Amino acid sequence: MPGHKAPNETGELKDIGGKLRLYTDQPLHPGARIGLGDAQLHYLLHVMRARNGDRVLLFNGSDGEWLCVLADVSKRSCVLVCEMQTRPQDSVPDLWLAFAPIKKTPAEFLTQKATELGVAAFIPVITERTVARRVNLERLRANALEAAEQSERLSVPQIREPQALPQLLESWPQARRLLFCDEGRNAVTIADALAKEGHRSSWGVLTGPEGGFSPAERQLIRSHSAVLPVALGPRIMRADTAALAALAVWQAIRGDWH
Repeated sequence: MPGHKAPNETGELKDIGGKLRLYTDQPLHPGARIGLGDAQLHYLLHVMRARNGDRVLLFNGSDGEWLCVLADVSKRSCVLVCEMQTRPQDSVPDLWLAFAPIKKTPAEFLTQKATELGVAAFIPVITERTVARRVNLERLRANALEAAEQSERLSVPQIREPQALPQLLESWPQARRLLFCDEGRNAVTIADALAKEGHRSSWGVLTGPEGGFSPAERQLIRSHSAVLPVALGPRIMRADTAALAALAVWQAIRGDWH
């Protein structure tokens, strides 16, 4: 079967290893004919220079991954016809990331990398010291989608509406443990805390803004019954680094890395 292809100097397609993966919101089943949006069409036809007979992998978050063949290709349109399922649907761990919004580039980087780390849902949290209070949810969704396509995930994480910190804590499910990345230095290490926890299937990680949580916010967070305060080592981390470090440790101890 043809691999993921890119144009060479003569305009012909060449194999570059792997296969091009795209997300669709349409049902996938044998013989299904899948249309694409304008951005995907442009990428496939004009960037990748795809032709009739080339193959692409599609996923939609519910029907697994499917090998599809390009048909009816013209300058402005094409159809992807489902041939066979290559992987059944799986699931990522039930892990949410609640994070104080940070500047544009770090926020986009965080969304991409946390998607690769298996986060199921993102929740922007507005705190007293949050600087970036306007959150471009569509841009975050685009970054999560691209990361899911490239990392071979079979699902795209949810990007939820921003919430104020008190609202987040008030509505937080009691059965979902919340790892609070506490910069106050009076918490056990995240590895030790996770090792002592009983079995739970639902988790969340909470990280703060560049200036950290205020003393009143720390007290409010630590008073919540679902919260588990944890420390991330002896060094002060940037907000995006702290989130990714916590996710990586959680995956190694409680997630699907083992």
